[in-house]
Amino acid sequence: MFRMKSVLPLVVLLSAVIGCTPSSPTQDQSSEEQSLQHYPDSVYDYLAIPKTDKLSAASKRALKRNYAQGPEWFIEFTHSDLKGDFAYEEGVTRRDPSDLIKVGDTYYVYYTKTSGKSYGFGTGDPEKKVFPWDKSEVWYATSKDGWTWNEQGLAVGRGEDGAYDDRSVFTPQVMVHEGKYVLVYQTVKAPYVNRVKNQVGMAISDSPDGPFEKLDAPILSPSDDGEWLGEEDTRFKVTKQGSFDSHKVHDPTLLHYKGKFHLYYKGERMGEKRTFGGREIKWGVAISDKLTGPYTKSPYNPITNSGHELCVWKYDGGVAALIITDGPERNTIQWSPDGINFEIKSHIKGGPEAAGLDQSLDFETGPVAALKWGLTHEYVTGDWQVIKRFDAKKSFNP
Repeated sequence: MFRMKSVLPLVVLLSAVIGCTPSSPTQDQSSEEQSLQHYPDSVYDYLAIPKTDKLSAASKRALKRNYAQGPEWFIEFTHSDLKGDFAYEEGVTRRDPSDLIKVGDTYYVYYTKTSGKSYGFGTGDPEKKVFPWDKSEVWYATSKDGWTWNEQGLAVGRGEDGAYDDRSVFTPQVMVHEGKYVLVYQTVKAPYVNRVKNQVGMAISDSPDGPFEKLDAPILSPSDDGEWLGEEDTRFKVTKQGSFDSHKVHDPTLLHYKGKFHLYYKGERMGEKRTFGGREIKWGVAISDKLTGPYTKSPYNPITNSGHELCVWKYDGGVAALIITDGPERNTIQWSPDGINFEIKSHIKGGPEAAGLDQSLDFETGPVAALKWGLTHEYVTGDWQVIKRFDAKKSFNP
């Protein structure tokens, strides 16, 4: 009996190991090679890949990921200085331009504005600016030609002490819907510490010049499913990380798509890690039947593996996305047929950060027609940023 008790577990263990052993590399390879044979000869020829059973990992990726796509999704960019109030101004930061809207013959853009040096965390003075976008507000400017911009004034200011937006209001995006001008933007409540959790606000006006009336409450908040470790003010120490957006919801962008309001946003995670793609940053979407909400986060979130500042537009019945910084799929243009399931369409270089698109363009004339021109921001120093213009550069065309 003693020997039977000793042997039985061993037999069970061996059976489990054998049962869990994957099929041999030869079998896997054979199955994979057979699946790759389904690609037409024209694809192999386009990619200069021989149609044999000896394919490198790179050749297999090229077939599986459809590297034979044409160049219609590829684009390059130039960046230019602007005139008027968007020329560089020492001591002032203007950044995060929204999309551009055209009212009559006038372009409008909304953006983050602040002034003064930033000092980072840990100064001991809660009134000192932490980041260049700290203690900021949303301003707006107008232009007739897209080159010379005239600053018009404040669009959305910080809230009263104790409000959810009393510390900073920034990174706006604009949408025009049924005669209403809608701004969505990030907010921070004081004190601004490492572990602060920001939210997303909304303000609505009957005119592009305002006044914009804020909603009483935020329309989006971080997921409340992470857990900090200890009391030290650091965002890297956690007991549990939680969802991809457990720490922050940033860069809100609103689209009216298929009869519903889609609020796209960037999520930052508590205890953020570094991956082979860099920062652990992904996008999500929250959807509502009504403009003012409530917004419900999609059960399919996160919907990207990369990204920082949001840039999305409607195209060909779906939604396209320009994904520039952070993550393993950065510097790509992606497209989704349903606004949720995105696939890479091209890899690009020199893409504009925080791109604001000209909404008066006809985005349906081509996959990258939305990127013909617009506004972006660039760092001049560690403290000062400036809004610039980007234009599409003619790409390779044999």
